[in-house]
Amino acid sequence: MITMAVDAMGGDYAPEAPMEALCQAATQYTDTKFVVIGDEARIRELGGARLPDNVEVRHTDVVIAGDEEPVRAVRRKPNSSLVMAATMVANREADVMVSAGNTGAIMAAGTLIIGRLPGVERPALAPILPTFDGRGVLLLDAGATMDASAENLLSYAYMADAYVRHVLDIEKPRIALLNVGTEDSKGNAVVKQAFALLSQSPLNFIGNIEAREMMAGCADVVVCDGFVGNVVLKLAEGIGLGLFSDIRTVLTKTMSGRLAALLVGKRLRQMRARYDWAEHGGAPFLGVNGGCFKAHGSSNARAWFMAITQARKFIANDLLHKLTVAMGERHVSVPNSELGEGRT
Repeated sequence: MITMAVDAMGGDYAPEAPMEALCQAATQYTDTKFVVIGDEARIRELGGARLPDNVEVRHTDVVIAGDEEPVRAVRRKPNSSLVMAATMVANREADVMVSAGNTGAIMAAGTLIIGRLPGVERPALAPILPTFDGRGVLLLDAGATMDASAENLLSYAYMADAYVRHVLDIEKPRIALLNVGTEDSKGNAVVKQAFALLSQSPLNFIGNIEAREMMAGCADVVVCDGFVGNVVLKLAEGIGLGLFSDIRTVLTKTMSGRLAALLVGKRLRQMRARYDWAEHGGAPFLGVNGGCFKAHGSSNARAWFMAITQARKFIANDLLHKLTVAMGERHVSVPNSELGEGRT
C-alpha cells in the first residue's frame, strides 16, 4: 500500500480544497493510505462521515506562511504541517508528500529533511505545461533554484529524461535548453556551458529553444534555471487565464456573440480544459530522495485531486528508483552546496 502525507494547511484555499479532494481520492484510491496533517477539528468537520478508513489525521495548528524565509521557517517550525509531512517521508513513514504551501519551504524541507538523491546538488521543480498538440512539455526548473549552474542544468536533463520516459511514455525525449536564440553562441556563460555539456551527453539534446516555441511541441523537455522557469510558468498561466476571459467577454457582449457561443461552446470548454493548469495538478521536486510534490498555491479541489493523482503515480511507477539510476548513469562528481554536502 502507498502511504501519502498531505499538508492540509498549505495554499490559498486550505483546508477546504485539499479536504474536498482528499475525500474523493481516498474513496477512489483504496490502495493508498492518506495521512492528513493539520488542524484536526477543522479536518474532521470538513470530512465528516465521508472520511474513509484509509485516512488518518495528525494534528497540528502550526503553519509556515507564504512570506516566511524558507530555511529559517523549516528549522524553527518542526511541528508545522509542511515539515511534519516531509519528516514522514524522511522516516519512511510515507512514500510521498503533497503540499500547496510556500515553494521555498517545500524545497528547503525536501533538501534538509528528506535529502537529495546521490549525484544531485540542487533539486528542480518540474511541472508539465500544456502544448498545442496536447502532448505537454516538462519544464524544469520552475522555481526551486534561482541561480543554477551548468552542472545543475545537466542533472535536470538526466532526471527529466527518466521522468518523461516513464510518465509520458516517450521513448527518446527531445531535450532543449531555453535560451534567447537558437544559435549555439547565444546566451550567458552558464547557458553556453550547459549547451556544451548537454551536447557531449548521450541524451537526445536538440539544442537551444526560444520561449515562443515551447507550446508548439518542439521539445518534450525544456531546461532552464528556476528564475527563468518561474517567470515563463507564471506568464503562461496569466496569458491563458486572460485569453479565455477575453473570449468569454466577447462572446457574451452581443446577441450574435451569444449565438456563436451556443455553436462553439463545447469546443471552447474542451480547449480551455487542455490549457487549465488545474488539470495538470502538482509538480514533483526531482532530485529529492523521496516523493515530494508541490501543488499550485491557489489550487482548488480539482487541482488538488490531480496533484494527489500525480503523486500516487510517481510512487506506483517506482520513479524514485528510476531517477536514482538515471543520476548514477551520469557519473559526475557534485560539489558541496550551501544546503548540505553533495554526493558522487
